[in-house]
Parts: sequence; structure tokens; C-alpha cells
Amino acid sequence: MSRRARLVPAVASLVALALTGTACDGGVQGTPGGSGVRDPYFPKAGNSGYDVDHYALTLDYTPATRHLTGTAVVTARATQDLSAFDLDLSGLHIDSVRVEGKTARWNRTGQELTVRPHDDLAEGETFRTTVRYSGTPHTLTDPDGSEEGWLPTADGALALGEPVGSMAWFPGNHHPSDKAAYDITITVPKGLQAVSGGELTEQTTKNGRTAYHWHSAQPMASYLATVAIGHYDITRTTGPHGLPVLTAVDPTQAKSSAKVLAKIPDIIEWEEYNFGPYPFSSTGAVIDRPDDAGYALETQTRPVFPGPPDTSILVHELAHQWYGDSVTPASWRDMWLNEGFATYAEWLYDEDHGGPTAQQTFTRLYRSDNDALWAFPPAKPSSAAHISDPPVYDRGAMVLQKIRQKTGDDTFYDIIQGWAATHRHSTATTADFTAYVEKKAPDTDFHDIWKDWLYGDGKPARP
Repeated sequence: MSRRARLVPAVASLVALALTGTACDGGVQGTPGGSGVRDPYFPKAGNSGYDVDHYALTLDYTPATRHLTGTAVVTARATQDLSAFDLDLSGLHIDSVRVEGKTARWNRTGQELTVRPHDDLAEGETFRTTVRYSGTPHTLTDPDGSEEGWLPTADGALALGEPVGSMAWFPGNHHPSDKAAYDITITVPKGLQAVSGGELTEQTTKNGRTAYHWHSAQPMASYLATVAIGHYDITRTTGPHGLPVLTAVDPTQAKSSAKVLAKIPDIIEWEEYNFGPYPFSSTGAVIDRPDDAGYALETQTRPVFPGPPDTSILVHELAHQWYGDSVTPASWRDMWLNEGFATYAEWLYDEDHGGPTAQQTFTRLYRSDNDALWAFPPAKPSSAAHISDPPVYDRGAMVLQKIRQKTGDDTFYDIIQGWAATHRHSTATTADFTAYVEKKAPDTDFHDIWKDWLYGDGKPARP
């Protein structure tokens, strides 16, 4: 055996010590956090080993060149002793990474930005990671063929993140199970507006560019963060209890949007009556051009619409502020807790405003020839490409109507209001929901509803 061969085990031991964070001086002995949280439909989304408390995003964007410069300060708490951790970021160039003010080593594999801090992080420690980055943010295509991420528009850009598109414009823990507060500052050429969620706390213009600082104090999943850059007509009004209402409308859509947007205060008041207190500190909407995005999205406090929505869609996206935004799914398998509830809100609104009752809507769907409705159960989408299909929306709403049939109105409204209150600003699973329903109605047997309507394959034999 050569001398070189005899030295290999020692070298290997030193490498192992470095990778695991084992310190010879008796300091923290960390291990790397996991890449991905093993979501059943998006296994690479999110990361383990830490929880984010706050994102401070400072962005500078020029639509003419589509160039973005960004600084993300991610404040998080270690949930284990860490020698390394991952952030999700798709595309864009990394200029530098620092952890607790010290230069950190990093490398990239696909959407994973792996950061190795200068010093290992102790479990329970709060730490700040600063990532400076730049480039042309790109648009992602979902498994269902829709587009998300950074969408260039005729006069700016629109950032939409469901399910994982936010990683196209800032590094983070991009899974709904990790929610955080946000401060987003966007600088754009003078004459353009930059709109986000929460409240506008500062606006300054210098050297031909205007910076807008938006603050979101309540926890938010990253897929609900948005930035809308372009020319907008900004309107400020108030809703129930003085709730600030801010709408940003592309001038080409202003006239056709005015009537429906004027309904926001009344819709919020109706939803508070049915679902409980509004969970955030402001509300509103962003209306862009119809070809800027192919869908509406319940971005937190300020849903985005491709052109003026009808009343039902506005009711739907505002209802998400309770169900989806405040009570957020713990995994993408639980998507029906978002869409089934928001769809059922449409049914209830129709019922209270001269339309069909929720039971009539339920019966019409059950009797229809729409085979797609029964393709899979709401709580078990067949794949990532189908988490936004009719079983998640309509059959999810049918589950709620079955609960209402079983319990009667008094207990049913106690359930849906209590659910929103109990899990306010947190995450929840389908199992959490079924357990909550059974707790609120302990003398009622829900077995057949769960078996046939929530988890069962095919069309239930009886409505």
C-alpha cells in the first residue's frame, strides 16, 4: 500500500467533517437541511431545516430590457443544527450570498441554491441570509400547461406564483407550508407603477426612477406574493370597519371594471357575515389586460384578474383570503381546501342574491353528464397536472354541501367560521379539516361523506 493510499482515509475524514459541520473546537455540529419537503405533487418545492419569518425583497426592474436586479434578505429560524441549507431559485444569476454578514459558499443544481454559511447554525437560532442576484426572470410552465413566474406584459410585468412560480423572481422556501411576512420594494422607471400586496408605506422618486415599498405584516405563502408593474389607475376606498381597499387597473380596462370593483366592500361585508372577520389589514384587486395572464389568482390582499372579472369570480378570489390565503394548505394535495371553499362561496352568494340555492347547484352538477367531475376524488388529485381540475373545485364544494345537509345550517356555519378562525394565518391538512368537523358535530356520522365524496373514486351512488 502506497503512502498516498494510506493518507486517503484521513483526507476523507476531514472532508466528511467539513460536510457535516462537525467542528474540532467543540462548536455547533450541524448537518445539511433537506432540499424539498417531499410534497406529493411538487417534491422539489420548499426545503427543510429552517422556517422563514420575513422576506425583505428589494427589486429594480426595467421593462424595456427585462432586466431585474434583486436583493433578498431572508430572516429564518433554524429547526436543526445546520451546516448548509437550500433556497429555491429558478434562473437568474447569483452575485453574492452572505449569512449573518459573513460571505457564504454556495452552489446551484437546478432550482436548488445550496448555501454553506461560514459558521454552522444552531437549532433555534434566528439568522439572516442576504442574496444579491440579477438577470432576466423567466416564465415557468405548470404541469397543466398554464404559465406562472415572471410574465412580461405590454408595459411592464406581472409576477404570479401558484404553485411554484415565485422562485422565478426571488430566492426562498417556496412551499405553502412555510409562511412569512414580507416587505417588497420595487423600483421602476418614473411614470410606471409597481403594485404588490399589503399596504404601500413609502413612494420616492430619484434620478428618473420611482421606488414603491409594500408591507405585508400577516404571514403569506410565497405563491401568494405578487408584483404588478405597468401603467395603472390607482383607486383607494374603504370597506367594512374602515378596511383600506386599493385597486390597480390597467387604463384599457378601467371603464369595463368600474362597476364590478365597486362591489368589493359589499362582497367583503357579506363574506365576513358568512366566514368571520376579514383576516388581513387591506384588500383590493389588480386588473391587467386579458392577454397578460390566462387566469385569476388569489394573491394575498390583492387578487389579480386578466381583465374585468364577473361577480362570481370576484366573490371566489376574495373568499380565498379566508380559505387559501389565511388558512393555507399544508401541501398541494390539500388544494381542495382552497378551491372547494372558494367555489362554495360562489354558491352561497348566488343563494343569497336571487340565484339558485346551493342545493340546486349541487343537484345540477350531480345530474350533469360531466365525467371530468368524477375523474378523481377532491382529496386525491391524480397528478400535479390536475390539482386545478373540476373535482378539486366543484366536487370539493359538493363535499361542503354534503356536510351542510348532514349538520343543518347553524352547525355548518359554526364549522366554516370556526375553521377559518382556528387556523387563521397558519396551514392545515385535509385530515385536520375532517377532524375539526367531527369535533364540532360529535354526534354526527360523517363516515360516508369522507368515504364516498372526499376520498372515494367515481360518482357516488346517491346525491
